[in-house]
Amino acid sequence: MTPVTPQIVTGAARASSRAEMDAAVAALQANKSAWTAVSPQERLSLLAELSRRFAAVADRWAALGVEAEGLDPNHPGSGEEALVGPYFILRNLRLLRESLLDIDTHGRPRIPGAVRTRPDGQVFARIFPLDLYDRIFYAGVTADVWMEPGVTEQSLPETQAVAYHAPVRQGKVALVLGAGNVSSIGPMDALYKLFVEDQVVVLKTHPVNVFLGPLLEEAFQPLVEHGFFRVVYGGAEEGAYLCGHAGVDEIHITGSDKTYEAIVFGPGEEGKRRKGAGEPLISKRFTAELGNVSGVIVVPGPWSEGDLAYHAQNLATMLTNNAGFNCNAGRVIVQHAAWPQRQALLARTREVLAQVPVRKAYYPGAVDRFETFLAAHPETAEIFGTRAGDKLPWVLIPGLDPAKKDDVCFTTEAFCGVFGETALEATTVPEYVDKAVAFCNGTLWGTLNVTLIVHPASLEDPDVARAVDRAIANLRYGTVSINHWAAVGYGLVVTPWGGFPGHTSQDIKSGTGWVHNTLMFDRIQKTVVRAPFRVFPKPVWFATHKTAHLLAPKLSQFEAAPSPAKLPGILALALRG
Repeated sequence: MTPVTPQIVTGAARASSRAEMDAAVAALQANKSAWTAVSPQERLSLLAELSRRFAAVADRWAALGVEAEGLDPNHPGSGEEALVGPYFILRNLRLLRESLLDIDTHGRPRIPGAVRTRPDGQVFARIFPLDLYDRIFYAGVTADVWMEPGVTEQSLPETQAVAYHAPVRQGKVALVLGAGNVSSIGPMDALYKLFVEDQVVVLKTHPVNVFLGPLLEEAFQPLVEHGFFRVVYGGAEEGAYLCGHAGVDEIHITGSDKTYEAIVFGPGEEGKRRKGAGEPLISKRFTAELGNVSGVIVVPGPWSEGDLAYHAQNLATMLTNNAGFNCNAGRVIVQHAAWPQRQALLARTREVLAQVPVRKAYYPGAVDRFETFLAAHPETAEIFGTRAGDKLPWVLIPGLDPAKKDDVCFTTEAFCGVFGETALEATTVPEYVDKAVAFCNGTLWGTLNVTLIVHPASLEDPDVARAVDRAIANLRYGTVSINHWAAVGYGLVVTPWGGFPGHTSQDIKSGTGWVHNTLMFDRIQKTVVRAPFRVFPKPVWFATHKTAHLLAPKLSQFEAAPSPAKLPGILALALRG
């Protein structure tokens, strides 16, 4: 990594004045129609320049994240900041370039795999891997987009790049309220609005990572200078002002359902009354990704000691990544009560948690949430690591009663380093799988993502295989992932990311609408990701990876400018992980 001049991260900055916000919105309003007239060829040039500029700020971006979150830059865990920031953004830009090239040549993005119809008539398309590089970096991983009922194989292409084929391409100004937990969220949401939904963007930074604002302005400069993008600063007051601004046509937020409801219906008792009466304060189109209590369904099987060790690392990573401040963090492990290896898997997971360094609780409210979960389970909560200063330990709460639907572990996203485990009674494995699906759908809050872990030998039983197939079809989540942590649906970027469709403003749960989705599908139901039961080399995001801090920056550099010449260095580090 290129040496970076140390900077002081304060987490505070001057909020934009109303005059400054008005000026930003006015500039975007003045240029929104010009943006829709920018040709695919011109957009390709802009994307190429954006890639160059983001690559130029990548090291500074990651270093600021490391500093803000109190990470040791020499520890492999610090590689997380390069991965969840520059790497994802640069991959997003590369995949958008591929799609715009296809639009320019063929009218719509190319679907890289087969399009098929399930026996029930539902259409799905293989969207990953896209190319040889995906096959190298994500060996054995596939992803399918499942379309809403009613889409046919013949009509599927008509659902792609809809904005580019509209009879009248009417410009709009979108407000993106940036999230503070993962640094790529705000920029990638902005890219989606710009290049998929054809809207110019005002991005309000989040107070938690406001220090990235100047780098955002530097990287997005090609769009700033044409009046297609603006960055503004501030907190809830500035966000509320912009949401109600007459010059803002649409809104997108990644955050809390409580924040969404406060914007749409207003705060306090009056907000509750409006929600109950269906009287929103804001009638603009409002898309949102609002979190989840993510379930991890473990399907019983003949696991070896190596299998237990690998998936203990997998499970611990789902909790500890980003100090637990992830909307897709693993929150509830679901197991079969009769599986002989249930306790062995928990024991190995405890061993991993005890090895992962505790993290700074940098996200507001983490301490209070941590205390709430411990208070609800004072006798069973297990603590790993020492609580000291601004650092919180990891917490596992095993043996949750699945019948207690109001348990805080089931109803509330912890958004800190806390997760639980529960076990379901069933006489057979297929019965257990069906019950696990019903439990996740009916008891766990949210519809963003869910993970299933299933040994290939388990699928040799036709009844189990059919039960897993039913599970994939029946789980009402925007991303269903087999064997990899479902957060991979965020990181692949080509995969649509969002809650299962159908939520209303009065019952928003994990939100509405999609982001990423670089093949530009409309009428999406879910994404299904499949991975091998065990992957080698070890995934770079694993908490136990030994070279992630060296590997992640190289992956960012690769996405900025792919080249076979870069592969040996990347693979050498990956094999040492």
